[in-house]
Amino acid sequence: MSEFQDFLRRQYVHVAIGEFKPGKFAEAQALYEQAVATYHQGFKGAYLLQQPGSDRGISVIFWDSVEEMDTNQSEAIHQQILKQMAPLFEHAPTTEIYEVVSEIKPSETERLEALV
Repeated sequence: MSEFQDFLRRQYVHVAIGEFKPGKFAEAQALYEQAVATYHQGFKGAYLLQQPGSDRGISVIFWDSVEEMDTNQSEAIHQQILKQMAPLFEHAPTTEIYEVVSEIKPSETERLEALV
């Protein structure tokens, strides 16, 4: 029964969209990687995306639950790293939380194309 309950659980995603001051993306990336390295329980993976030729980016971090995300992001070491990162932003980033409602992997795409 627990396998069925696991199937019903959805992941959550913390998305931040921001722009760093000119030439500061690499420094922000290093701090981002330090912050992500502090995550543990409930953390499922992270992506940092950079718009080519710019200092604009998107952070996408996957979690098992909003509660685990909040716990990890409230830890002192994480907050300290965010304070170091804050002056690198051109403007404060926008952040949102999303629920993963569909996940399609390459093998599933091939299977779906076969049905069409």
